[in-house]
Amino acid sequence: MSKAKLAVVGFGAVGMRLADGAAVQEDMELVGIVDVAPTTPIRALHESGMAYDLYLVDMARKPEFDLLGIPIAGSFDDLLEQVDVALDATPAGVGAQNKILYEKHGIKAIFQAGEKNDIVDTFFHGYANYEEGIGQSFLKLTSCNTTGLVRAVDALDREVGVEKVAITIVRRVADPGDTFRGLVDVLMVEPVPNHQAEDLALIMPHVDATGFLVHAPVTHGHVISLVATPKKPISKESFLDICRAHPRIRVFRIADGFNSNTSLWKYARDMGNKRGDMYEIGVWEECVGMSGDDILFAINIPQEPVTTPETLDGVRAVLEMQTDRLEAVGLTNQYLGMAPGR
Repeated sequence: MSKAKLAVVGFGAVGMRLADGAAVQEDMELVGIVDVAPTTPIRALHESGMAYDLYLVDMARKPEFDLLGIPIAGSFDDLLEQVDVALDATPAGVGAQNKILYEKHGIKAIFQAGEKNDIVDTFFHGYANYEEGIGQSFLKLTSCNTTGLVRAVDALDREVGVEKVAITIVRRVADPGDTFRGLVDVLMVEPVPNHQAEDLALIMPHVDATGFLVHAPVTHGHVISLVATPKKPISKESFLDICRAHPRIRVFRIADGFNSNTSLWKYARDMGNKRGDMYEIGVWEECVGMSGDDILFAINIPQEPVTTPETLDGVRAVLEMQTDRLEAVGLTNQYLGMAPGR
């Protein structure tokens, strides 16, 4: 079949990463991106060579772009006339408004976690419930934390089964640059259960999940501690083997210098990854332990890029490019450069 034609709607922290991820999928074509104003990401895109065609939500604002020499390919409607799927990375609530346009143009759409579940057909995760997204019109991705949680719990569940899981999240309070948050020298808690535990249970309803969340005054990544009760016995080494075999999970050792969320971000940056991004969640080898039959482990969630692979899995599902789950996620992984044992 011909390449799937995509639009990225909203070119912020998530949208720019979706655009980069979509652009390297050899069976997909990123037709263009759309935004509303000459934001710093748009200015950076222009000054770095304008890799993607830019379309505008409001053509009345085109003179602002003209003054900066930023070329405009057309309107939001012009872009939607050319694509099969919109990857909507707009602020929470905007996607619900955009859905009206997607329906008008007869295209499918994949929304990020800020939107409400009731505007979509399926709450989606590429590894855990790919089959439920096949042929649907509108999907919603899990949040960054839930995406990583589901990856880890699903990997364990498919090997030995998971009866229940207790989750503690140490959550970064803001994305880099979000100075308006203003939280300093504070650890702010939320009631139990947190939404990530509830969302995991929506994706994996057979797992009894609960969780506790703490907001911490950092900007790079989240750290999540999990205590999982497996249905069959599993050792620490067997669990680590499961993680090493998963293309979207990487095992790190504190002894090798990976002793923090920022050490993983710095490692990705030192490898030359754009923006210091890492698609994989990280498992610390020394943070895996046993409590009777329960297994305790900790994972790192790179909040900005982590949902990119699952979003692209969603394209494969809604367009029925692949109906086999492992074939679909395998192609996404291949094009993004992820492989077991990295």
